[in-house]
Amino acid sequence: MILDPLVATSTDSQPIEGEGNPVHAPGLQGFVFALFFIFGGITSLNDVIIPKLKELFTLNYTQAMLVQFCFFTAYLVIGIPGAKLIKKIGYMRGAIAGLLVMMIGCLLFIPASQNATYSLFLFALFILAGGVVIVQVVANPLISLLGPAATSHSRLTFAQAFNSLGTTIFPIVGSMLILGSLASLSADQLSGAELNAYRTAGSQAIVNGYVGIAIALAIVAAVVWMFRNKLQGERHEAGSDLGGFDLLRRPRFGYGALCIFLYVGAEVAIGSLVVSYLMQPGVMGLQEQAAGKLIGVYWGGAMVGRFIGSAVLRVVSPGKVLAFVAMGAIALIAISTNTVGVVSGYSLLAIGLMNAIMFPTIFSLACEKLGSRAADGSGIINVAIFGGAVVPLLTGVLADASGSLAVALALPAACYAIIAGFGIYARRPAAA
Repeated sequence: MILDPLVATSTDSQPIEGEGNPVHAPGLQGFVFALFFIFGGITSLNDVIIPKLKELFTLNYTQAMLVQFCFFTAYLVIGIPGAKLIKKIGYMRGAIAGLLVMMIGCLLFIPASQNATYSLFLFALFILAGGVVIVQVVANPLISLLGPAATSHSRLTFAQAFNSLGTTIFPIVGSMLILGSLASLSADQLSGAELNAYRTAGSQAIVNGYVGIAIALAIVAAVVWMFRNKLQGERHEAGSDLGGFDLLRRPRFGYGALCIFLYVGAEVAIGSLVVSYLMQPGVMGLQEQAAGKLIGVYWGGAMVGRFIGSAVLRVVSPGKVLAFVAMGAIALIAISTNTVGVVSGYSLLAIGLMNAIMFPTIFSLACEKLGSRAADGSGIINVAIFGGAVVPLLTGVLADASGSLAVALALPAACYAIIAGFGIYARRPAAA
């Protein structure tokens, strides 16, 4: 996904710096690329812990999808306050604040495990996500400012590659550390004190992984603190953080914002179900850990697709490319749900390749010709990432009601159908 760096989350009409006037901060590009890697990777770890928590707490799919609901609700709740915080304390100190909030969220997994309480895990994930949002508020616009305006697109594309690298590596490592059974028992065979002990022991692998991340975040925050005054020429314009919502009355932008909501939701819903889907006897019948490692194929496809898509978009209309890949995603869902074995499994994983160019293409088509309102549009689209909370939850509800993951995938397919319609609708340049 998942969370693309093309979205600047400040909502001012002229958010930070004068146009074409980059801030002076030698050596900080590498730091910003590292931020993209970190928040991309941490977000994709949700796909690993969902099946683990589902088994430990004997959850149905609706309850398990509360992981994504709590995580992505942070975009709705923290997005605009996060932008205000950055304007008040600046980029570098804002990055430190975000990293520390992420660290606190990781450490909250310790009491969640000790109390063997699912709701505490959800709270920890919300706090962790709040830190991720703040870090994105810093990283998204900052990468554009750390160099000449003429080369900002190449820097953004390169940053996207680091984001995708994180979403590819973290699930593979996380599945090796977190997934896999403790013994021949499962939570639904236990009760009382034995069940609590099993949950505490089973969640310890999750705790160990996130404590390790917390230590790494503390080290990064300490390094950033040493360079907190290195950014020169930073300034922020005052403005209304809520004024951009009137843009939703513009058909092209409103349709595009809806598609961001649906795209993030569909991408996250599929990623969240990959492990459970591949474990089904009628698909690939894999063990939990083996299925978890294949999450990296899903997100790795997005990384590869970005490089391919960046070349294709130079010569083909972005709207037509968007419509094509959205219809490709629908076709892959149809193939997956109507076949068995390796074909069924890998056709679902291949949807990651179709997802690759969707976010930046929808964003650019929706915000085309917004002029001085472009940053306002970016702020609204940041809120639309909340789709990552809603669509996966509804997909879980559909899976429980129908008793079939194949049926539940009809909802992401419907999301892609609407996105294909937007590609056709926006295939021509926007009017001024």
